[in-house]
Amino acid sequence: MARNEEKAQSMLNRFIAMKQEEKKKPKERRPYLASECRDLAEADKWRQQIMREIGRKVAEIQNEGLGEHRLRDLNDEINKLIREKGHWERRIVELGGPNYAKNSAKMTDLEGNIVDVPNPSGRGPGYRYFGAAKKLPGVRELFEKPPELRKRRTRYDIYKRIDASYYGYMDDEDGILEKLEGPAEDKMRAEAVREWMEVEEIKKEAKKGVKSGEVASVINVNAKDILFEEEEDVVEEERIREREKVEEEEMKRREFVVHVPLPDEREIEKMVLEKKKMELLKQYASENLLEEQMEAKSMLNIQQ
Repeated sequence: MARNEEKAQSMLNRFIAMKQEEKKKPKERRPYLASECRDLAEADKWRQQIMREIGRKVAEIQNEGLGEHRLRDLNDEINKLIREKGHWERRIVELGGPNYAKNSAKMTDLEGNIVDVPNPSGRGPGYRYFGAAKKLPGVRELFEKPPELRKRRTRYDIYKRIDASYYGYMDDEDGILEKLEGPAEDKMRAEAVREWMEVEEIKKEAKKGVKSGEVASVINVNAKDILFEEEEDVVEEERIREREKVEEEEMKRREFVVHVPLPDEREIEKMVLEKKKMELLKQYASENLLEEQMEAKSMLNIQQ
């Protein structure tokens, strides 16, 4: 029995294939310029052909194992076809057909969010990345959102939100402060009344002691509680003065005692004058003259 390859090479099969090719029309090439097309149906056909080519290349570019150079070439070819499709869509509108550009796809990032990449990589406006080309080095950064810069508030913005409540003028209207001040006020009033009662009791005991001639004794009472504010200030000042006197006496005790006699002012002035004389003599007199002067002083027994 003959194989399929042998059947295909037979004279009859080759004759039939030749006749079928003769009946076929020659393949039409897509016009280089969309403006050369005058028929709306032809323009729509060429647009559909470009769409099919774009679909095949987009499916191919999803493969990350193609390599960086092949991915970049595929992405360039897809963008070129997209530009050509735009020319045919404009030509279809000119010939009276529908406007396909209204419902065109938007550019999306790796997460599917629509992004606007106006002029990436200097390749002109509208350049898009597809499939694995979005993960290429230098392309991923285009889809990353820049960090949000926190705007610093100006002095005007700060003062714009300040009202009377900021300064405490509205605290009495909400009723919260009154609830807190009420118990505190009652507590302070009770303490003031108790202190006043203690002072009055002490005064009564003192008056009884003066009338009877006996010394009044009050148990468990601090002397400071009896004094009024002015008297307390006076006592406190006296205590401060006494403390300062004690500190001054201690400082005097700690003073350094010199066991060597120190020169007084006259002796210091005399020494300074002699030093200045010697400096002038060294400056204007010769060494021989100074030696003769020193010999004369030694002979005359002059110490100055």
